Formats: sequence, C-alpha cells, structure tokens
Amino acid sequence: MGIYKFLRSIYRKIREIVFSTATIISPTINTKLRYRYLFGKKLNLKDPRTFNEKLLWLKLKKYNRDPLVIKCADKYLVREYVEDCGCKDILNDLIGAWDSVDEIPWEELPQKFVLKWNFGAGMNIICEDKNKLDRDEVFAKLKKWRKNKCWLSHSEMQYKYMPRKIVCERFLKAEGESSIPDYKVYCFHGVPKAILVMHDRGHGELKTEFFDAGWNLLENTGKYNAPSEKTPRPGCLNKLLEISGDLSKPFPFVRCDLYVIKDKIYFGELTFTPAGGLYTSQTKVDGKEMADLLSIQ
Repeated sequence: MGIYKFLRSIYRKIREIVFSTATIISPTINTKLRYRYLFGKKLNLKDPRTFNEKLLWLKLKKYNRDPLVIKCADKYLVREYVEDCGCKDILNDLIGAWDSVDEIPWEELPQKFVLKWNFGAGMNIICEDKNKLDRDEVFAKLKKWRKNKCWLSHSEMQYKYMPRKIVCERFLKAEGESSIPDYKVYCFHGVPKAILVMHDRGHGELKTEFFDAGWNLLENTGKYNAPSEKTPRPGCLNKLLEISGDLSKPFPFVRCDLYVIKDKIYFGELTFTPAGGLYTSQTKVDGKEMADLLSIQ
C-alpha cells in the first residue's frame, strides 16, 4: 500500500506538471486536455452546449482578461466593487491588508481572525485562538503559498494578473455549527436561479443541498450527500437574492458566495469558474438544465 500511494503521488505530480505546462503554451490546450482527461471526449468550444462547456468558453474567451472579472475575483479588491454596488453592509470587518507576510503586525491582531491570500483558493489561516498558533509556522505557510501560481493548474487566467495581498478579516462563526454554512447563489445574467448550501466545509464530511429561488429543494449535486435535515429557509432569503442580483448584473454567470449568521448576510467572494469550470456542481431549475439558463456570445 505504501508503494501504491507513493506511485500515485508521483503520477499526480507529473499530471499537474503536464497540465501546468500546457497552460503556459496555451490556456485552451490545458482546458481541452483536462476536459478530455475528465470526460473522455472532445471539448466543444465552437458550439458549446453543456453548462461545463459554456463555463469553459467564458473562462477562455471572456473572463480571462476582463478587468472587472479580475478585480472581482480578487478577494481584496472585490470589497470596493461590493461597496460600489451599494452592499457595503455585508462586508466582513477588515482588520488589515499587507503586501508581504513580514508586514503583518502579529501582536496587534485580535485573538480570533482569518488570514488569506487574495488570489486563488484554499490559502486560508483560520484562527480561533492566537495563543495556540505558532506564528513562525503560520508565516512560513503564508510565504510558501505566496509562490503559488494558482492560475496554471486549470488555466484560470483571472488569477494571474492580481497584485498579491494578504487580507485579515474578523473571524465569523455560527452558533451550533462547526463551520458557517455557505450559501452559493448561482446567478445567470444578473438573475439568481439556484442556491447551493454547503455544510461542514473543511470539518468532516461535506454536505450539500440545492434550492431554487423560492427555497424549493432541488436535485442534489450527486457529488456529496445531503444533510440529515433540510436546511430551513433563511429569514433574509429575499435580501440574499436581491444582493446576489445586484452583484451579478455585469456577468453572464457568476456564483455569489455568501454566509448567513442569525439572518445577517456576510460577503464571501465572487466565483466565476467554480472548480475550474470543469467539476462545477449543478442541478436542474424548473426542469431546465443550467446550460439552458446561460447564453453566451
């Protein structure tokens, strides 16, 4: 088993090197290779029909160098966009933002906080007690992440052009939850159509549900199990949909990632190419495939 895991690890590293090299040559080559590898068929970019194909078309043809997409995919600069949309009240408290790890005033940080790089995904330090954190270890991890070229793996070029920034925000937690449920609102041409709710993300087995805009339960993703009990309709649902509509207006598709704590909405991020546009969770809405809700030109 040890040898198998070792060989598997080597295979994955070689695979990622191949895909990353393909991006350097051409983001389209990377995307076609990944699509073939995952689905076993040729990617249709000339006449995209499926939701995945349309997302990949947007990624390569429209979102790759769009200044507004680049700004809104940036976890720091997007705050300005949210404020410009009249949604300042949903922004989490900003403790600080720095260009390098060495600028972080560790002693001035509160006991609870979240540190994250503004580009890519998964580069987060969630601190519930500063006294239990090893500062040197945290800084070493942040410096290592700083070198990541997150755009290479899945040719998500919107992440390539961001000025790197470390963001520190207030720690949020919902009572009775190991982590805050994510409300990921799928918006098509400025209209919220579906909400993917995620539970226990990063804490045990991920659970998901899909709802339509009226909070009717939809078919689940097929990727994850549903929670044991249906998530109650949030009292702020109408406000959640209104905010998502305001934030998504300029884009053919974007997923507005929000949090809800005691019916108070907090902004997470705007996601333009969920799972690289390849592994995107999806469902039917009013009997229609998500591909039918997305028009591209």
